[in-house]
Amino acid sequence: MDITKIWEGLARSNGGRIVYVVLDGLGGLPKRDTSGTALQMAATPNLDFLAQESACGLLETVGPGITPGSGPGHLALFGYDPFKFKLGRGILSALGIDFRLKSGDVAGRVNFATIDKQGRLVDRRAGRINTKKNRKLCTKVEKAINLKNFQGKFFFETVKEHRAVLILRGDGLAGDVTDTDPQTTGSEPLEPKAKNKNSEHTARVIKSFIHQAKGILADEDQANMILTRGIDRYDPFPSLKQRFKLRAACVAAYPMYRGVSRLLGMSIAAGPETGTLDASFAALEDVYDGDYDFFFLHVKKTDSSGEDGDFGEKIKTLEAVDALIPKIANLKPDVLVVTGDHSTPARLKHHSWHPVPVMLHAQTARVDAVKNFDEYGCLAGSLGLRPGIHLIGLALAHAGRLRKYGA
Repeated sequence: MDITKIWEGLARSNGGRIVYVVLDGLGGLPKRDTSGTALQMAATPNLDFLAQESACGLLETVGPGITPGSGPGHLALFGYDPFKFKLGRGILSALGIDFRLKSGDVAGRVNFATIDKQGRLVDRRAGRINTKKNRKLCTKVEKAINLKNFQGKFFFETVKEHRAVLILRGDGLAGDVTDTDPQTTGSEPLEPKAKNKNSEHTARVIKSFIHQAKGILADEDQANMILTRGIDRYDPFPSLKQRFKLRAACVAAYPMYRGVSRLLGMSIAAGPETGTLDASFAALEDVYDGDYDFFFLHVKKTDSSGEDGDFGEKIKTLEAVDALIPKIANLKPDVLVVTGDHSTPARLKHHSWHPVPVMLHAQTARVDAVKNFDEYGCLAGSLGLRPGIHLIGLALAHAGRLRKYGA
């Protein structure tokens, strides 16, 4: 049984307002020389107070033992089964920079990277070059590339910092092509390979693009190579309004998460330059009086600090978020959810499979005995351990947006 189809049939257009605060990479592990996770070590009185008036638990956003990418993790939170609604990171990156994809386009996320004289990866993110430098490099590559055997168009666009996106548009394209990013330094980039016969043409085009880009960037000190990930073909998804009758707005500073939101029909409330927590929370306040009933606020730094292995920075980010939580609580949404799309323990420096804490604050919530909003405190919560896809159904129900099932 597909429970999301039941919710679709029960959804109604009137009811309360729902706010999601998604702290990317929220979950963690204790640092070896400390007594707790970053969330446990951070001073978060506002989150803890809210948890004491909420139903709490843990989410396996995609599934037991499965390490989610950001795309599948977010899709699950919004009620889109990531095993049915599949898409690559490239699609989200393109949508996130407001690129107008057409059905049938193929897009892949690109990292500018650094290789040594032997062609081995030294830095998969090219020192996190700034966005201005990225734009210059994209222009440099785009002007010099000549895809002789490709009867179509290509676009090479800046996303942010070291990230870009490659879009192919033409006939006979498919998106089942392997990543060239080996996800580790010290080894050579991988070759793009087709996963099936339909994708062989696409793989050849991408291989030619990468090899040419390597030559074009050879005189660069840092960004002298590109890596591709998440290549996929774009086919539109049904919107949140079509499925759950939600008029949704997104506040996200990072392009990929605006891409997820746009894919699901959300209005983008904050522009690409909204880079601070204060600005993001203020943007939510500004849009809250608008014609929306679902709001998604995304916080990126909890994830990036985890990927950088910076335990202290993750604590600082959590404390900064905590100081701003009253701004949202004061809006008095009918349902307020705080959670993450996956765990990113600073100890591991990458996403992990560990469940993430979740709290659901509503007048109809069964408040439990949880006193602290963290990975271990939420173990005892009334929501228990549940699939991430359940979250939207619970939020809709507590907002009074689901009719009764059956007679």
